[in-house]
Amino acid sequence: MRFLVVDDNEDIRDVFCRLVERAGHSASTAVDGQDAVDVLQRESFDVMLLDLTMPRMNGVDVVRWMREHADVAPTTKVVVISAWAGEHRAVLQELGVETVMQKPLRIQQLTDLIEETLKDVGS
Repeated sequence: MRFLVVDDNEDIRDVFCRLVERAGHSASTAVDGQDAVDVLQRESFDVMLLDLTMPRMNGVDVVRWMREHADVAPTTKVVVISAWAGEHRAVLQELGVETVMQKPLRIQQLTDLIEETLKDVGS
């Protein structure tokens, strides 16, 4: 599977990418929401791991953009990983985001997420 890791924190991007690659998948990165939109227009991904609080364009706005441009990433599963997800949970649900995980994330949680996503894609 192909993952897009979107977070303005370089250390978090690196850790998530290493975990994804260790599980046998490929990972690309975006440094903020605007960068994610640019990357999504050039490449396709199975899963996007998305932070909410970022400069230039936040995670909620990225998901809104994806819904408004449904032809760009129609099958990409969006997984929000944020310390501040609680206050955005209702709007994320309205936008169709089913998986929201709280930072700090344990390695096992990300490993489980990858395995769960594989099952979803396979069915």
